[in-house]
Amino acid sequence: MLSEYYTIPMQEEKRIALVAHDRRKRDLLEWARYNVGTLSRHILYATGTTGMLLSRELGLKIHRFKSGPLGGDQQIGAKIAEGEIDFLIFFWDPLEPQPHDVDVKALLRIATLYNIPVAMNRSSADFLISSPLMHGEYKRTIPDHEVVLKDEIEKAANIKL
Repeated sequence: MLSEYYTIPMQEEKRIALVAHDRRKRDLLEWARYNVGTLSRHILYATGTTGMLLSRELGLKIHRFKSGPLGGDQQIGAKIAEGEIDFLIFFWDPLEPQPHDVDVKALLRIATLYNIPVAMNRSSADFLISSPLMHGEYKRTIPDHEVVLKDEIEKAANIKL
């Protein structure tokens, strides 16, 4: 039987995705301004407007995806699934319905599935960015979902694949 877990190393230079809903963009910008020195040592990704604001206001190099409602959340989710994003800072607005709520839920599901650190507000972002684990390599353990699913299918069908 194959191992049910594998690890993905996060290098010292983390690949961080930054996302903020409209009413939370100012909060993320203020947080990023306070942490600009730390953020500048990592590879940064962001959805459309959030990336433009961070780049323009803080002079950070940002790899920009489409705006969230136009597929940006899904693009980030795909990068997480491909092992190309290590960390998600997502200042979302729990009081404002979004036209792309299903995409937001899918992004958070993928982040959880691939066991990446996620901060959804300023306090959790402060704790994550100031963690000693930010300053070196870290091995993320991820369940091998294909092995788990194959085992479940075999049990359900009572056959060996």
